[in-house]
Amino acid sequence: MQNTLKSPAAFAGFGLHGGQPVRMVVRPAPADHGVWFRRTDVADRDQRVLARWDRVTPSRLCTVVENADGISVSTIEHIMAALAGFAIHNALIEIDGPEVPILDGSSVPFIEGFLAAGIEEQDLPVRAVRVLKPVEVREGDAVARLEPADMLEIDFRIDFEDKAIGVQARRLNMANGAFVRELSDSRTFCRQSDVDAMRARGLALGGTLENAVVFDGDQVLSPGGLRHADEPVRHKMLDAVGDLALAGGPILGRYVGERAGHALTNRLLRALFADASAFAIVDCGPRTLGKLPGVGVHVGDLPARN
Repeated sequence: MQNTLKSPAAFAGFGLHGGQPVRMVVRPAPADHGVWFRRTDVADRDQRVLARWDRVTPSRLCTVVENADGISVSTIEHIMAALAGFAIHNALIEIDGPEVPILDGSSVPFIEGFLAAGIEEQDLPVRAVRVLKPVEVREGDAVARLEPADMLEIDFRIDFEDKAIGVQARRLNMANGAFVRELSDSRTFCRQSDVDAMRARGLALGGTLENAVVFDGDQVLSPGGLRHADEPVRHKMLDAVGDLALAGGPILGRYVGERAGHALTNRLLRALFADASAFAIVDCGPRTLGKLPGVGVHVGDLPARN
């Protein structure tokens, strides 16, 4: 069955890139509604923006969706990952600014809000996107690929010159609350040189050492250090879950990322849906439903945070 929230979940904070204070409320929505944003600060144009792969506009730093009137919402990947990782299929997200609040830089504050709001089952089946054959896109050394699999799996590898990051790889089957337990608390990360460059351009004004892990060579500058020794690759996997959630339904397949980012994952979805022989839309029966991310999540799955 499809799911929505039982009651609204409210969040407030600053955007990471623009640094603007934002209030956001995730509200219950009817079955087959999907996930939509509504820009409550906009009065003269269409306020609603669909969270779907074909509404994504180019951005190097984050995932941005935009409607035909040019109204956009940016940095949606962490809230989308939380919705997918908590098995929420239908939601209306009201937001009074152009960027989702970054909170602590991970998805776990959203998961905590959803747990408090509760989940409501809806009397329609979940429709998933089953991957039927491999689809791959490349950009330089970066690769993103989808392969057939019974459920969502994420296989990711990163390689950074910074000694504090280096080469990291991880593979996860996303069933049985794995997203919440293993990935949800992993924070966005960057290098101090990147922060300096963005601030020189008027960006990252809402970024602090409290909402992003900042690396400088072999040092971790953020107070308390890392939540996981491999937190960077876990966060890349979190981002992939959020970007794949824009498929319009859960992905039944294996995602393989090598130095991949938001733009490449969106290109991968576009390549998938451009080939009708590469996918099928299927209703999830009880066996498949039990393997979807977020099914059966409870408060005991939340990781301890520093």
